[in-house]
Amino acid sequence: MNDPEPTLQARGLECVRSDSLLFSDLNLSVRAGQVLQIEGPNGSGKTSLLRILAGLTPPSDGEVLWRGESIARRRSAFLSEVAYLGHQLGLKAELSVEENLRLSLALNGLSFSPESLAEALRTVGLTGREDTPARALSAGQRQRIALARLIMSSAKLWILDEPFTALDVGGVSLVETLLEAHLSCGGLAVLTSHQTVRIDRRLVKLPLA
Repeated sequence: MNDPEPTLQARGLECVRSDSLLFSDLNLSVRAGQVLQIEGPNGSGKTSLLRILAGLTPPSDGEVLWRGESIARRRSAFLSEVAYLGHQLGLKAELSVEENLRLSLALNGLSFSPESLAEALRTVGLTGREDTPARALSAGQRQRIALARLIMSSAKLWILDEPFTALDVGGVSLVETLLEAHLSCGGLAVLTSHQTVRIDRRLVKLPLA
């Protein structure tokens, strides 16, 4: 029996942080081939919402569904299909670009070949930097390691918190290209961004007050 189409839904979500209500009765739906952009001022709960949707933080109320089922009931299956890119990139400063990428993939139980790893680094513009320690890289180059990790994850659902942070014009274009390719392969994404996201006709926006 085939799995239902990849769809992320939220029903009646509520989030309370430090006794402050960030949002309540929030509903959303994102299907394969779509990007949902969460908009709102600082402090409106954008990152909190992303963490709830990624299964990293439980909501105060409501539920998140993946392929029509609660992620709380099918946590392992959901986590195997989601990739989260947050503000903390999880890189070890003393390890090289390639070592960081290999470690991350191994910790997530993902198989890879030397060829696929080299191709991912080429795609994100880090060819020739494979042996450079992460501490010697710019913030934008460290962000590119995270992007390489993202495209090697094979996750259907990407949840991205300000993915354009520290990237130059070429880096921004790279993220948009990666998103387009991800959508074309039946993936979906939820993101926050203070920048305009140029994704043709497949971008849906959700404002938080």
